[in-house]
Amino acid sequence: MSSESQTQSAVVVIGAGPAGLFAARELANLGMHVVVLNRDIKPGGLAEYGIYPSKHKMKEGLRKQFRQILQLPNLDYYGNITVGEQADLSLADLKEAGFKAIVVSAGAQGTKWLGLTGEDIPKGVYHAKDIVYHYNRLPPNSLKQYHIGKRVALVGVGNVMLDIARWLIRQVKVDEVIAVARRGPAEVKFDKKELEYVAANLDLQALDVELARVAAAMQAVEQDPNEAREYIHSALPKAMEPVSQTRFILQFLSSPVRIIGSNKGEVTGLEIEETRLVRTNGDTKAKGTGIKRIMDIDTVIFAIGDKVDEGFGLPVQWNEFVKNPAPRFPVDGISYETFDPQTNQPIDGIFVAGWSREASSGLVGLARKDGERAAKAVQQYLETLPPGAVTMTAVEALKQRLFGLGKPVIVKDDILRLEAVEQAEAEKQGLEEFKFASNEEMLAAMGMALEAQA
Repeated sequence: MSSESQTQSAVVVIGAGPAGLFAARELANLGMHVVVLNRDIKPGGLAEYGIYPSKHKMKEGLRKQFRQILQLPNLDYYGNITVGEQADLSLADLKEAGFKAIVVSAGAQGTKWLGLTGEDIPKGVYHAKDIVYHYNRLPPNSLKQYHIGKRVALVGVGNVMLDIARWLIRQVKVDEVIAVARRGPAEVKFDKKELEYVAANLDLQALDVELARVAAAMQAVEQDPNEAREYIHSALPKAMEPVSQTRFILQFLSSPVRIIGSNKGEVTGLEIEETRLVRTNGDTKAKGTGIKRIMDIDTVIFAIGDKVDEGFGLPVQWNEFVKNPAPRFPVDGISYETFDPQTNQPIDGIFVAGWSREASSGLVGLARKDGERAAKAVQQYLETLPPGAVTMTAVEALKQRLFGLGKPVIVKDDILRLEAVEQAEAEKQGLEEFKFASNEEMLAAMGMALEAQA
């Protein structure tokens, strides 16, 4: 190994979603050697497994960009590798291998719940992320059985809720989907464009009744019910042609307090408390009224955002990894540096990007920009280290450790083979896209097997 390669900066990026891959590209273009570690076999993260399946043009456009990133000669990709306190590798392992800079862009892998009685009912209570992974065929969620009944409550009113509603209405074709919101119609978080996919199934009569019910509460905080009605109705002119008789209902000022189950472990109802709107420090919030009622529901899906993995190995507060409140290497005023509140000191050399920095924030374009900013923060940090402090020996040491794990390790050429097989299968079946549903099938398609490296 030459002296030049010995002193080339080497950085680890954990996670191969948009934030991680665009951070990796930025770092590679700055002349660094980048090692990308990914939990999944395929790269892409939420761009591969979070975008609604039928958005083929968008997904293929992103895949094309990701392929170009993975082709960079100074970038290594290792898939099917977990990082965390109880995983294939820990952050301490990476530091001990010699890496002085690590970018954590592993998304928000934890699950956020409300802590309600009944959330542990085995049949019919789910988190939106698990359902999204299921219909996007991400192992192991792709193979799990989900008990979806006829009347489904979706807790939350953002775009993820609409994605789940779209699946329930256009694919599963349940009888009724009810979106339940603590606050009012003026605080919905979904986009009109996303509403168009399910707007034809909206029960407009029920919507008018609901808006009349909450009108006084809205007017009390100077909100206009007619504006809210116009926003929701604005999706109707371009609404997608319906394919089911599913009733889609929006229910506001309703806060879930309890999920009711049967002795068979199945959901039978959702108890909600009616709320009112109050102004607090310029923000509108919902307060309980004490008035409760039970909805006849057999499935509850929470679309209330995500949180980071508390077992990853970084300090967590308020569902997020803790960032340095006074960053040494800010980019556009944003802190990408991790921080230990117990010692009140930054965690040297570990940075966060994308949903690992701020959970449930932004679309692919924002994740891309966040990853690029994080790379610039890493660059600033590495410039403070003495010459030769970051070496390529760490890359070789990590490679040896990975291939000694006794499990299949996926590299760039493997991904190309997998894509070719899936494309051929799509053409054979006359599909726009084909995905294997299990890791075992993907490994077989790449000419690998679990026992081959055991």
